[in-house]
Amino acid sequence: MADYALLSDTKFKKGHSARAETQPFPRRFAPYSTGCRVTVAPDFDLHSLERFLGGPVDLAPVNSGQSNPTWFVTCKGQAMVLRKKPAGATLASAHAVDREFRILQTLQDSGLPLPRVLRMVEDSSVIGTPFYLMERLHGQVCDSSALPDLAPADRRTLHLEAARVLARLHQLDWRGLGLSDYGRDGDYYPRQVRRWCGQWAALDKQGHPVMDALSRHFASTGPVQNPTTIVHGDYRIGNLMYGTAPARLVGVLDWELSTLGDPLADLAHWAMFYDLTPAQMGGLAGLDLAALGLPDRAAFLDAYLAAGGCAAPLTPWHRAFAMFRMAVILEGITARAAAGQAASADARAVGALAPDFAALAERLLASDRHP
Repeated sequence: MADYALLSDTKFKKGHSARAETQPFPRRFAPYSTGCRVTVAPDFDLHSLERFLGGPVDLAPVNSGQSNPTWFVTCKGQAMVLRKKPAGATLASAHAVDREFRILQTLQDSGLPLPRVLRMVEDSSVIGTPFYLMERLHGQVCDSSALPDLAPADRRTLHLEAARVLARLHQLDWRGLGLSDYGRDGDYYPRQVRRWCGQWAALDKQGHPVMDALSRHFASTGPVQNPTTIVHGDYRIGNLMYGTAPARLVGVLDWELSTLGDPLADLAHWAMFYDLTPAQMGGLAGLDLAALGLPDRAAFLDAYLAAGGCAAPLTPWHRAFAMFRMAVILEGITARAAAGQAASADARAVGALAPDFAALAERLLASDRHP
């Protein structure tokens, strides 16, 4: 981390990345030029932010993710990233930037590759919603799990390092870190089922037979609970910043959905991308993993286990629920796009993937019932 002291919560479309060492902003944004302080109009009062920070601000959007609006901010020579809660009504407990700030602050010295957080601002009068600031890392982020711009050996290195980093996260003493009130100890999946089935009920205005059937199934079934750990909540290649020469992880990003829970939830989320195609959020299904240098699901799980991760089996129920949860999230993105509240320009296209995730969840459950 020594040579990556700055932060860049940069996300790119499938297969795209940018080298922050030589190009400080994503390719689709022009670098700042003299007299050009804002590349895209922000969804908040820039002058209010300048008053708060005490000087002129250079601003550019990080066109990434579908949840919390994220901006590159430079003020008085300091390069930062601003993450804010979106304007408008949201689902209960969503867009919790205060929780994201807290977990990042707590884990700063945990041995995990993380950005350094600077300040949490809960006062909505500053820019309209709560936000926090963090420093900018240098590195690359790619939403394609295949990491197409890298050599096969580097792809394998990063995927297996991701397994070890996840195992490290799941071994942390959350009680000793003062996170006993960050979530509940035990009963994780029953609570998750209530949460995501409830959010589906709140979103379902026209009826969706597959999602409705899945909701009923999960409400009446559940796995054995594993010992509680910190759960990232959205652990995937697109939320990992990496460096090259040599290949290594330099930042685990987007902790908005983190909580205390069952470690298999993170494993199921990562494993989800083995069942998704490249056109479905940059998945791996249908690709020649060996030729690409990528570990298959079993090899990833073996690396995770060898690094001290949870030894309980990852079942079709866990994997199907991860698909259902993502389908609900995508339906929420669709709803925000329709209301003009989405954080990303491609929100409608991403949200339209919800039926694919529902179908995959249904298929996984069918495979469990009929081996």
